[in-house]
Amino acid sequence: MCGRYASARKRHELLEEFEIELDSEEELEPDYNVAPTKDVYAVMSRVPRVEGAERPVRQLRVVRWGLVPSWAKDPSIGSRLINARMETLTEKPAFRRAFASRRCLLPADGYYEWLPQAEKKKQPFYIHPADGGVLAMAGLYEFWKDAEENWLVTCTVITTSAEDHLGHIHDRMPMMIPQDKWPEWLDPNVSDASTLLVPASAGRLTAYPVSTDVNNVKNNGSELIAPLEGGEEDNLLF
Repeated sequence: MCGRYASARKRHELLEEFEIELDSEEELEPDYNVAPTKDVYAVMSRVPRVEGAERPVRQLRVVRWGLVPSWAKDPSIGSRLINARMETLTEKPAFRRAFASRRCLLPADGYYEWLPQAEKKKQPFYIHPADGGVLAMAGLYEFWKDAEENWLVTCTVITTSAEDHLGHIHDRMPMMIPQDKWPEWLDPNVSDASTLLVPASAGRLTAYPVSTDVNNVKNNGSELIAPLEGGEEDNLLF
């Protein structure tokens, strides 16, 4: 699963990177320990709610991590729906409709996974693009309305099997969408995006051990992604 990630890029950087046409102008602070139920940036393509608008435009929105289906009785279900397995997207009621027309990209600098050690201890690893670029994690988003007619927008990260070297840390990883596939993935008029869900290109990602300080969601700062002193970069490539 993907349960923690880092997202420290400034809004203006994301606006340029993802060629955003409509900006919500909501600014989030750099977050090196993004956890479920936190607010995160999401890139989506929707028709603006303005007179005369007909085509979807690429937007940068702030949403909450943990998908709440429109039919949910209360938003607490979101804490259990932070990930959506690629293999069952078209089967699960919580994800099926969103996968058909509400796909998004969740920008990240990297993400964390924990490798089991002796005596039930786990060593956190920071996994990120080898070239320092942005990760465009495949995601889904959904709208939920409470009894007072207030809207909540939430998201989930799509995961896939981790193979080769990354698989020895954890058997799952976030699904990445390559830049040339962003337009199709985000297009709500593309009803079957299954062919766009392919493994990351070989050599794209690398990983190294980091401090267990990341285990506590209250800890936040660039020191969380610093290589562990004395630890060797594993060059875990996928």
